[in-house]
Amino acid sequence: MFKGSFVALVTPMALDGSVDYASLDRLIEFHIENGTDGIVVVGTTGESATLTTAEYVAIVKHVVKAVDGLVQVIAGNGSNSTAHAVQLTKALSPLGLDGMLCVTPYYNKPSPQGLIAHFTAIADSTNVPQILYNVPGRTAVDMQPEVVAELAKLSNVVGIKEATGDVNRVEIIRELCGDDFAILSGDDATCREFMLLGGDGVISVVNNIAPKKFKNLCDLALAGNTDLSQQIDESFSGLYESLFIEANPIPVKWAAYHLGLIANPTIRLPLTELSSSHHGLLIDAMKKAQLEVK
Repeated sequence: MFKGSFVALVTPMALDGSVDYASLDRLIEFHIENGTDGIVVVGTTGESATLTTAEYVAIVKHVVKAVDGLVQVIAGNGSNSTAHAVQLTKALSPLGLDGMLCVTPYYNKPSPQGLIAHFTAIADSTNVPQILYNVPGRTAVDMQPEVVAELAKLSNVVGIKEATGDVNRVEIIRELCGDDFAILSGDDATCREFMLLGGDGVISVVNNIAPKKFKNLCDLALAGNTDLSQQIDESFSGLYESLFIEANPIPVKWAAYHLGLIANPTIRLPLTELSSSHHGLLIDAMKKAQLEVK
């Protein structure tokens, strides 16, 4: 159901901190024109942690309408509160999404039994396909493959974004969950190997600023083309590092601004704009990836 090159889309902000819908429209058009397979909105890179529920709904409505079925649209629906995640899921369910991306509960550190109960409650509240999201570097909880397998028994839990960087999990999750379960990388630096080992695609930060080239990387890796995919992957190596030199999405918003993709790099507190000491590193990485910095 979900395969290929997905973008973990930034949420453009105006100088006053409100959502910049004009820039959002330009981003959507940019990704459709450059072959991105799917757009993931209001996720970690979309600053979900600082959006209100009303903003969630407004952004998703806007993106679904703008995309008009040309690519898949997935929206984040996670929270560290099960009740809040269910509330958010119910609010998003009627909006025409292809799927939802639900992160493990951050900060709380639930047990495996707690994770199963949490995701079951969310899945039971909607008919929209659910993609689990495991990113222990940000949540302090690592959802083990055995827990994923238990949740995969639910009819509308259809895949996982696995962001540990451990490519060995592809084989384990595939064996436990079957061929129809979508296994997507959430770690740009290892996504090529992840796909070569049988992963179905990636939900990417780098894809925000280089969608055409990143789509080519994904297509080659999914086709098993080791050599050509490696050449593209190596050109992105600087971005894999520099786009995470500060907390995501600080660097990628700054990069998108300097590529003329969004009107400004405004980001909501408690995050702040990219430190000037990192500007040179990011510019060099964009040039290495053959991006036209403005």
